Order: sequence, then structure tokens, then C-alpha cells
Amino acid sequence: MQTKAIMIGSACFLMVLGLGATFAPQELLAAWGLPDQALAVLLVQAAGALYFGFALMNWMAKDVLIGGIYSRPVALGNFMHFFVMAGALVKALMVGQRSVVIWVGAVIYVVFAMLFGQVVFGDPLRHHRQGEDTAK
Repeated sequence: MQTKAIMIGSACFLMVLGLGATFAPQELLAAWGLPDQALAVLLVQAAGALYFGFALMNWMAKDVLIGGIYSRPVALGNFMHFFVMAGALVKALMVGQRSVVIWVGAVIYVVFAMLFGQVVFGDPLRHHRQGEDTAK
């Protein structure tokens, strides 16, 4: 599995979410039909900071071998984030929240959860060894 592509893709996705939530929290709340009370704005900005931090971590780790015991905290943190959010979004769909944003978010989160699941629980050197076998 090519973890560099997964790390770049997740970094870009999280960066978009992080920048949006950090710099346009009132606009996001209004788009979701929620009041832009001070606490809600603060919580959206805090989430944006978390997304932004995760994006930077993933971008900086894109060239590192990830999976198995290699960079396990990075892989496990990403897996938990995407797995838990995938579950929350799928649950929202199951209870009748059928907006396009939730559908798109659910699909993206499920895909990244599966990819990071393979990274965390898979063999990071499998493709490297397969490449050696085919070169013989």
C-alpha cells in the first residue's frame, strides 16, 4: 500500500476543513442553520485548529514509512479520527439526516477509515517485499 498518497490525501482534506472552520466559523454555522453564538463559534474554531494540526502532521509524515510499528501513533491517531467520524456520519444518515454534505462526508470518512485501518493493522513492508519477489 502506498501510504504517501493516503497521507497527502488526508492532509489536503483535513486542511480544507481546518482552514474553513478556523477562518469562517460564522459562515459554516449559518450554512448549517445554526445560530452563531460565541460558544458555538469558539467550538468550530477549536475543531478547525485540530483539523489544521492533523493536516500538518500528516503532511510532514508523508515521506515516512507508516504502518505496523512504524509511526504507529500517527497511523493510529488518523485511524481513530476517521473511524469515529465515519461512524458518527453513518449514524446521522441512518437517523434521517440526508443532506449532501453528510453523504459526501460519510463517504470520504469511510474511505479514509478503511485505508488507515489497513495501514494500522496491515504489513507496511508487504509491497516492498512483493516488489523484490517480482524483480527476481
